[in-house]
Amino acid sequence: MKRFRIASLAAPLALIACAQAASATVIEVMKSPYCGCCTEWVERMRAAGFTVEVTEVDDTAPAAKSAGIPDNLRSCHTARVEGYAIEGHVPAEDIRTLLAKKPDAVGLAVPGMPVGSPGMEMEGRADRYQVVLVARDGQHRVFATHGGTADAHVH
Repeated sequence: MKRFRIASLAAPLALIACAQAASATVIEVMKSPYCGCCTEWVERMRAAGFTVEVTEVDDTAPAAKSAGIPDNLRSCHTARVEGYAIEGHVPAEDIRTLLAKKPDAVGLAVPGMPVGSPGMEMEGRADRYQVVLVARDGQHRVFATHGGTADAHVH
């Protein structure tokens, strides 16, 4: 009986610990004050338990460039988290995986603004899109694929 009580408390305590760890993780976002989808992405990250600090700028290109994001992988906002760049509508689960695995990389990017990505939801439509891992030399590879009929994670 005592074992059951201890085990039944372990899961909720683990969830609390995960939520506290995520909320302790700060994502710093550079975005346009006029971009609603960026604001929605910020809200998705907050709902996922991250602490998000927003700086509104007229042009996010300098932030992306200084973060090491190649022009062909650009999107509408650039973020920083624990030394990594996050470009565009990257899902929270992929950010968590990046932070857990800690690869030697610039960060993650979702080029463009794919429908169905966090902040770009449109009445149940979810186009297939890729999250790419950006290497320090500018090369990149698929990190995860989302949308369409099923998610396929590569990591």
